[in-house]
Order: sequence, then structure tokens, then C-alpha cells
Amino acid sequence: MSTPIEEEKLKQIFQVANMAPSAGNLQAYQVYVIQDKAKRDALTKAAYDQGFISQAPVCLVFCADLDRSAEKYGDRGRELYSIQDATIAGTFAMLAAADLGLATAWVGEFDDAKVREVIGAKELRPVVMFSLGYAAEEPSSPGRRALEEIFRGDFPQTD
Repeated sequence: MSTPIEEEKLKQIFQVANMAPSAGNLQAYQVYVIQDKAKRDALTKAAYDQGFISQAPVCLVFCADLDRSAEKYGDRGRELYSIQDATIAGTFAMLAAADLGLATAWVGEFDDAKVREVIGAKELRPVVMFSLGYAAEEPSSPGRRALEEIFRGDFPQTD
């Protein structure tokens, strides 16, 4: 749904994302806030025509700053920690959005080069983007694996 998101809600989401833990507290990521319809349309194309990106009033693009993390952690920072930092910040933002009554859709399938071109970030690696807005409908809950299939070790037994 294309109902605009209140500026105060966006600021709250950004504040929560800013509190996300990161390797060495480097916050090795940048977040691009895309509200322009033409850019959202271009991101839709970069994401292999996932149309909900264009439909929502905001798209957030979380990019890893590989060099920022590599300065302290070398290759592991470049290849892993910066990606984790961007992903954790994105997750915090999604949870904050849900808490504020907004809907999101995580997008990990896209053409990196095309996303970089749209947002103007040649030196960063796009990791995830998500549309952000008010839900047009109440989606059904997707099925989930049983906890016992996922958690290992000293896992408490369920009834």
C-alpha cells in the first residue's frame, strides 16, 4: 500500500537500527532510504521484478562497507563481519517497523551492480533491501520448521 510513512516512525526505525550490535562497534554498513518512485521502480527491476518494492512508499537498502571492517579485521572483516553488520542492522530495522505497525518484505535476490547503480554506491556491497509500508492485506503465516529440527545440543523438550 502506498500510504506515506510518518517521519517520526522512520526516525524510530533508524534509531533502532543504529543500536544494532556490530563487529568492533564499527557499524560497517550504510543504509539508503529510497522514497523516490522512479528509483523504487529501478530497484524492482534490479530485484528481478519483485513488484512490491515499487508499491511500498519506502525501500531501505542495507549495504556492507567492506573496507571499513577490513581496516580492523582484514579479510574476515571484509568477507564476513561487514555482511553480518548490515544484516543485523536490517533485522533490527524490520523488527522496529513491525513494532510500529508497518509491514516489510525482505529481499535478498537482486543484481548487485544494478542496485549499486540505482543508489549510487560503487564502493559498497548491497546485502539486503526491504520494502516498508502499511500492509494492504493480512498475509497468512508461513509454515515453520519444528524447533527440534533447528536447535541442537541441550535443547529443552517440548510437550
